[in-house]
Amino acid sequence: MDPDTQFVFGTHHQHGYAAAFAPDFSSHLAHWLLSRIQFEPVPQEPGLYRLTDPERDGARRTRQAAQDLRALHYAVHVDADVAHADSGPSHSARQNGLAERRTRIAHAAAARPPRRGVTPTVSAPAARVVPPEPSYAPTVHLTGAAPGRGR
Repeated sequence: MDPDTQFVFGTHHQHGYAAAFAPDFSSHLAHWLLSRIQFEPVPQEPGLYRLTDPERDGARRTRQAAQDLRALHYAVHVDADVAHADSGPSHSARQNGLAERRTRIAHAAAARPPRRGVTPTVSAPAARVVPPEPSYAPTVHLTGAAPGRGR
């Protein structure tokens, strides 16, 4: 590992996906950065952070956290077990699932709903009454305005 590395991401036997920072790196800044990318400090182990909710796509989220820190120009090392972890179903499996979902939606859209053709039991709302136009032209009286420019 490079001595200039500031953050290390990997797996911990007890805490799952974990991150640590270099001893010469500011602990306050490291805490701020790691908590923003969904890592929490491990009690009784200073300098060690674990991923919150690791069951929810933990490997991908850990790789994304490392990528985010690299985008901020920090030196980051990711262990091989995280870098090459299974990233979920393959592209073809996702495509097959998407095709099945689209087929189900198409069948549901083409099916005739059971209430089609039933007359509504509620009558249409009554039309709104519009008042008739007046037979005279209303006059407007302006008071107190003198001709010319006002002050």
